[in-house]
Amino acid sequence: MLVGAGGNITVQAGEEGLLLVDTGMGAMSDKVIETIRPLSARPLTYIINTDDREDHIGGNESVGKIGRPLSRNMGVDIISFVTLLDRMSAPTGKTASAPEGAWPNDTYSGPQKNLHFNGEAVQVFHQPGTTDGNSIVLFRSSDVISAGDIFDPTEYPIIDLKSGGSMQGVLEGLNRLKRMVVPANHMEGGTMVIPGHGRLCEAADVAVYQQMVTIVRDRIQDMIKSGMSLEQVKAAKPTRDYDPVYGRTTGNWTTDMFIEAAYKSLSSKESPRAANREGN
Repeated sequence: MLVGAGGNITVQAGEEGLLLVDTGMGAMSDKVIETIRPLSARPLTYIINTDDREDHIGGNESVGKIGRPLSRNMGVDIISFVTLLDRMSAPTGKTASAPEGAWPNDTYSGPQKNLHFNGEAVQVFHQPGTTDGNSIVLFRSSDVISAGDIFDPTEYPIIDLKSGGSMQGVLEGLNRLKRMVVPANHMEGGTMVIPGHGRLCEAADVAVYQQMVTIVRDRIQDMIKSGMSLEQVKAAKPTRDYDPVYGRTTGNWTTDMFIEAAYKSLSSKESPRAANREGN
């Protein structure tokens, strides 16, 4: 697990080469390359993107240049759910949001994509959450999960409504993650979870975050059902008891922005209503 380059980066290294989950910010690519090169004598083969936020895909092009895929003569295999490619590229005549060298070239559109690399099964699961194209990556033998921004214990979930994200999708992703992790004694140890940002986590950390999102979802949903406007919901501070841990008043993702995104998501007719409460 590499930290400090933007979003967390997962590195799997072995006799066949290197596999990365996410690549951090583009400005940090040189440091990422410097860190991963000594880990294997073989080249970088795979990059898996968990979403298309800049702090997860920013290094795709620069870091990818040190790679050589197993089945191609140029570039590295960049894997993602297909909607990430749709957003990162652009129709003819439009300006793409990312350089072509950063685009995924090995997309999947089904529920999952399976790899076998460095003697280990690697499963990539599609899980709509903060966007419609999030992926969760399971390293089966290592018992490690790269969760991406569906699980970010440093802040409230970044729900990108324009990219198909939803409050309910995030919760469904956390419920799925909670089912995937296998704790050791007293909820400590066992499956290790690399979140989108923050420290290395385990089953208990996932459970705490999932419970927080469930409670906040239920509070906001009840306020919507009672006819409260967005401004009234913000004034009621449905996240107040969690703000000391996850809240922000400045920066790219504030508590108000989270409440607004959750409110709009849960107000949408397409949003499932209280359909996925853990344990029900």
